[in-house]
Amino acid sequence: MAVMRPELIIKSIIPVVMAGIIAIYGLVVAAILANNISEGGLETGGYHLYKGFLHLGAGLSVGLSGLAAGFAIGIVGDAGVRGIAQQPRLFVVLGLYGLIVALVLATKN
Repeated sequence: MAVMRPELIIKSIIPVVMAGIIAIYGLVVAAILANNISEGGLETGGYHLYKGFLHLGAGLSVGLSGLAAGFAIGIVGDAGVRGIAQQPRLFVVLGLYGLIVALVLATKN
């Protein structure tokens, strides 16, 4: 499509960029979770089961919301590139909500 109409090249790249943003959300949460893991057992105040489940929930929330947002970006991105959608940023918000939930769970003590 961009070969016939070169002015649409940037609009055709938007779904690819939005999918990359969703991946960055997962990378941010992974870095935060890796920083919160401490060595040692229960006697030294190390990594407790409660904190492990919080980190599991944080990872699942950002992962599953990223999966849903990626699926929505793929479906809407295909139709949007063909029909030049008016609101392409709508589905990135799904991944952002997952990032917010993951950050809340990861920083909870």
